[in-house]
Amino acid sequence: MSKNLIKPGTDNQPAGTYQEVGPRGGQVSGGRVVHIDKGDRLPPTQEPGRNWVKQ
Repeated sequence: MSKNLIKPGTDNQPAGTYQEVGPRGGQVSGGRVVHIDKGDRLPPTQEPGRNWVKQ
């Protein structure tokens, strides 16, 4: 199953917990985990090229 990578700043995502991952979806050391409410925008990642995945 492939992970759905979501770019930082994307809005109107389902509410839930999102984890910061690398450009191809791999885990990154020090990656953040954030919780957003319905319709909120995903925050910027700590480094360019990283994405978010819904947990």
